Amino acid sequence: MTDVVAGIDIGGTNAVFGLTDKNGKVLCESSLKTSDYPEFQDFVNAAISEISDLEEKTDTNLIGIGIGAPNGNYARGTIEHAVNLAWKGIVPIAEKFKEILAVEVKITNDANAAAVGEKVFGGAKNCDDFVVLTLGTGLGSGFYINGRLLYGHSGFAGEAGHILLVPNGRDCGCGQKGCAESYVSATGICRTAFELLTNSREYSILRNYSYNDLTSKIIYEAAIIGDEIAILAFEKTAEYLGRVIADIVMFSSPEKIFLFGGLANAGDMLINPAREYAKGFALENMKDTFEIELSQIPAANAAVLGAAALIWEEKAK
Repeated sequence: MTDVVAGIDIGGTNAVFGLTDKNGKVLCESSLKTSDYPEFQDFVNAAISEISDLEEKTDTNLIGIGIGAPNGNYARGTIEHAVNLAWKGIVPIAEKFKEILAVEVKITNDANAAAVGEKVFGGAKNCDDFVVLTLGTGLGSGFYINGRLLYGHSGFAGEAGHILLVPNGRDCGCGQKGCAESYVSATGICRTAFELLTNSREYSILRNYSYNDLTSKIIYEAAIIGDEIAILAFEKTAEYLGRVIADIVMFSSPEKIFLFGGLANAGDMLINPAREYAKGFALENMKDTFEIELSQIPAANAAVLGAAALIWEEKAK
């Protein structure tokens, strides 16, 4: 009977479950609507039922559960004050799963889970100092320093998305102004594109879309066919990203920075100029000490693999 770890990715809308083996193969998956369970214990019960069903279908042996969730605290095994979840306050999620299933349970936030996934199953297997930046609706980050994931005293270290990038800049969902994620994210590039459209009379395909309808994918497709506003939106986003990466290099001197998420799918259109900007902003003795690459975790299974890797990494020690 194959030993497996359940990886759970909890989002504001859906929770995805998958059983993974030690080689990073996802044997099966299922999902629930998180929003259907406003009571936390009801979600735990439903999640355990899903995991048990998957285990029975695959004739496997569950040895642990890894969870990626907003504001997941690895040190305390809790979800703490997550604004996009119905469960308010501090939720002892690891404890509740352990009480019923009696297996090891680890939790962290989704960006840290992505970093662990990159270390265990992806491009950072032989790398002790690296950073994963998740470029989705927001900007998440996970830092490995000297072979260990950085959690800090509070358990919430490494929030590059909320480093001040532009003083008194754009409103951020965290309540502050000018945070990096309000510029370097899928939503950030849409805001950049609209600012460019407002300040220009130049023709652009993007003028056919309302703010609520515009997406980073639409901007990318417009840039590919030569739309100047779309191209400039990517150029400015790459500059912002380059500044963030240069600050990260000054702080932790990573060997590699892996980019993951929807916006990262723009590939060379984003990575090449970001690489040049980052090297330009870095100190002279740091310019050639790091590489920027796309994540090597399969996008379709990344969240589940990253969560499961929390347990597999422990088992490998």
